[in-house]
Amino acid sequence: MRAAIRALPPEGRGILCFLGTILLFSIMDAIAKDLTRRMDPLQVVWARYASQTAWAFLLLAPRLGRLLRTRFPGLQLVRSAALFGATITFFFGFSVLPLATNAAIFQVGPLFVTALGFVVLKERVGPRRLFAVLAGLAGAMIIIRPGSALFTPHAVLPLIAAFFYAGYMISTRFLGGEESPWTSFLYTALFGTVAASLMVPFVWTTPAAPDAVLMAMMGLIGGLGHLLLITALGFAQAATVAPFAYASLVFSAIWGYALFGEIPDRWTWIGALVIVGAGLYVWHRERRIRRAAG
Repeated sequence: MRAAIRALPPEGRGILCFLGTILLFSIMDAIAKDLTRRMDPLQVVWARYASQTAWAFLLLAPRLGRLLRTRFPGLQLVRSAALFGATITFFFGFSVLPLATNAAIFQVGPLFVTALGFVVLKERVGPRRLFAVLAGLAGAMIIIRPGSALFTPHAVLPLIAAFFYAGYMISTRFLGGEESPWTSFLYTALFGTVAASLMVPFVWTTPAAPDAVLMAMMGLIGGLGHLLLITALGFAQAATVAPFAYASLVFSAIWGYALFGEIPDRWTWIGALVIVGAGLYVWHRERRIRRAAG
């Protein structure tokens, strides 16, 4: 198996590592959804950040002093706050929505990145990419279906999460390759831990021993996912692996069915296909533009 992986070209290894990242994050989401059935989602968010920070400090202890130095404290703060906003709204989303539905609506995130790139970074967005952004939002509306039982205030949560995630991605673009990814990783973990720790006492319930183990596992799985992501981007460009992020829809559907008995209806799949199609089109157009500019 190891020999077969080594025989792959760098792009193939990058894609494989990226799929591993998506799988691990989907497992973390499934654990989090299970925990929200017995405790407040805010406590689960705290567990996700606190356990990840603890594991990160253990693994990176010899390099902490160097990695915590940043030339962009304000940008790191904005970036970390955006990811925290995405995490908390996403977790609250799947506490009340099916796992696959929450994940499908969240897939409008890359389309929001395109829209925010136009507004914040003044990137040129032609009519075809603008149409793709609107099509992706239409796909989200197909899933939510105004007038249906699913159309509640909770259905907006993954949309808000996607918007926060787009803000996180835009601020990451500002950082570019100026700082180590481990520095950014530590700051997002620390910010989330501090922010959640200030709020969690108001909703805290002492977890049972099995739940405490699951809470610790979330950080380990999330940390391994980030490690695989950094490895993936060392093998392949972000544009190469980006389309494979939609594998999260498949993984979410599998965990939703296997663990919670959730079966996505046909409108969820139709809406997801519209969102994925719009996202892939935007990705394709951006690759063409970059190639033409290069």
